[in-house]
Amino acid sequence: CFSPIENTQQTPKHYGITSPISLAQPKEADLVLTQKLIETLRPFGVFEEELELQRRILVLGKLNTLVQVWIREVSEAKNIPSSVIDNVGGKIFTFGSYRLGVHTKGADIDALCVAPRHVERSDFFSSFYEKLKEQEEVKDLRAVEEAFVPVIKLSFDGIEIDILFARLALQTIPENLDLRDDGLLKNLDIRCIRSLNGCRVTDEILHLVPNIENFRLTLRAIKLWAKRHNIYSNILGFLGGVSWAMLVARTCQLYPNAVASTLVHKFFLVFSKWEWPNPVLLKQPEDCNLNLPVWDPRVTPSDRYHLMPIITPAYPQQNSTYNVSASTRAIMVEEFKRGLAITDEILLNKAEWSKLFEAPNFFQKYKHYIVLLASAQTEKQHLEWVGLVESKIRILVGNLEKNEFITLAHVNPQSFPGPKEEIDKEEFSTIWVIGVVFKKMEGPENLNVDLTFDIQSFTDTVYRQAITSKMFEADMKITAMHVKRKQLQQLLPKHSSDGLRAMNDGSLDLSVDSDNSMSVPSPTGPSAAKIARASSPQGHIYFVILSFDGIGHGLKIFIISYLIMLIIAEDGTKPDNVGTSSSNAAQKGAAPLKRPGSPVLHDSEKKPKVDSVQQTPHLSPCLSAGPANKRPASPLGNETSKKVEEVRQRSHVECFLKFYFQHCITSNADLSDVPILPTNPIPVVKNSIKLRLSR
Repeated sequence: CFSPIENTQQTPKHYGITSPISLAQPKEADLVLTQKLIETLRPFGVFEEELELQRRILVLGKLNTLVQVWIREVSEAKNIPSSVIDNVGGKIFTFGSYRLGVHTKGADIDALCVAPRHVERSDFFSSFYEKLKEQEEVKDLRAVEEAFVPVIKLSFDGIEIDILFARLALQTIPENLDLRDDGLLKNLDIRCIRSLNGCRVTDEILHLVPNIENFRLTLRAIKLWAKRHNIYSNILGFLGGVSWAMLVARTCQLYPNAVASTLVHKFFLVFSKWEWPNPVLLKQPEDCNLNLPVWDPRVTPSDRYHLMPIITPAYPQQNSTYNVSASTRAIMVEEFKRGLAITDEILLNKAEWSKLFEAPNFFQKYKHYIVLLASAQTEKQHLEWVGLVESKIRILVGNLEKNEFITLAHVNPQSFPGPKEEIDKEEFSTIWVIGVVFKKMEGPENLNVDLTFDIQSFTDTVYRQAITSKMFEADMKITAMHVKRKQLQQLLPKHSSDGLRAMNDGSLDLSVDSDNSMSVPSPTGPSAAKIARASSPQGHIYFVILSFDGIGHGLKIFIISYLIMLIIAEDGTKPDNVGTSSSNAAQKGAAPLKRPGSPVLHDSEKKPKVDSVQQTPHLSPCLSAGPANKRPASPLGNETSKKVEEVRQRSHVECFLKFYFQHCITSNADLSDVPILPTNPIPVVKNSIKLRLSR
């Protein structure tokens, strides 16, 4: 750790593409606030202990020695002259958060192996891989040779390391090699250029900031803030580490003499008012005449559609935020504004730094959510499948954004372990949660919203790529469903849904809007059965849709009997109007009561509300129960009776779900739009989500 409580000398050097906004020196109050910021950051583990830092340096030293020995061996095997071998060199460079000096406790290290021209990439993935395998300290060794940027992943003495490879057009690799030299890119293949890009960008950033220590402390604070506010993920359409680093670096250029407390505030000030899509540049782009594609909207039409361009400073310049969508940009800009308001309070001593790092409850923020589940039979298949699905979720967000009835789609970057269909069956699953804001309704009429195409085009894309890349296995599945806020507690791990439980009013809303979903222990229904409930002044109205494909006659009777029993147990009366359709029941039922509001809402204005499930044409006639009489007041008192009621309702739901997932889940097969199918049929879930919205 360091203490930046030192007056910075006014720097005459000009940084960035514009003049600075302010050259003001820090005041005593700024230094005090910076010290308070450091103390606030410590409990979050953003500073690594000196012992751990020395251990990383030792591991990188061992790895560097290993690389040099390996290159000498390869050189000897290829009959390189001994005079060259003596000085052949070879070196491990680092980049990313470790190179920037902002890595946290337990973080991995991004490394680059640089070799001379006679060492091939095939040597790296064969003889060097074998050499790593021989080392006692190396665990979890795996090579990803076909990746966009090929990499060897390993754990060296307990430290996770990703090693890229670059072969330069040099006979030897000098110890003082500066990778920022554009001339090194001549005569290199595109994979080597991509591998070098990480180091070149990181080194450029460090050379373009006025004060590295102030930059590092500010970046630590901003990265922690972004992670706590669920906006840190390049792959999901937010910003990754290098993008946050460039925004902080630009702030440092605009306020070259400011300390971290001031820079954090100015960061929010600058980017809450930034006129996107004007690009953020740390230096003027340079053309090295190497005919490499660079970000330039004047030349490349697709670059004109980037919403939040942040341009890397090293040639070939690229937009590091091409995944950003309209929703993710809107979410980040809103967070910038909130950050500005909080830091305004902090500078006025009206709030502490801890307020900036308070994590909002994502699961209370929206009324409606799409839950996405990816599952596979083995851990290895699951890791591959989850990686592919996660890399495509931004496509789903884009599809939802294009829907005329959706204002915003916010995917939570944090994924969670999913539930099992069967306790005794080995299965690995992961879920992601997407908050959805529907447009405010105009007019009194109800509105039917069909998200089926948006979901299905996403799942088709994932399956198609899995088949093309030959990684698909028959048990790999994707499921998507709509759930309301209260239902999330049944899907998420306990620590994630505690906030939801606290806000619930004791009753469980079972409105369901997902057709043919499967594999998730939630009342959002699979193809065998779905339940929806709307409250009415008289009691509860249940809408039950049953699809009996593939279910035996005896099981049908059992399901119907169980549901009737559930209704009786819930409402304390026998159901009426058995056999009427759900659509009729919905029309005849009394208007639903408003749900109690949450104290923390993103869409606090009146938003569309889901009243019932829109029945799909292929479903069977359904069973519904008419309104029941009100239950008499409990003699136990309001609080006690509420708790008893909650436990009782939860036990009914859990009992039904347990039975359902053991007996009633079926799968559909449909990949008609995939050009070439594998030999075995592929079970693909048709995710149909149809909502009826009213004011």
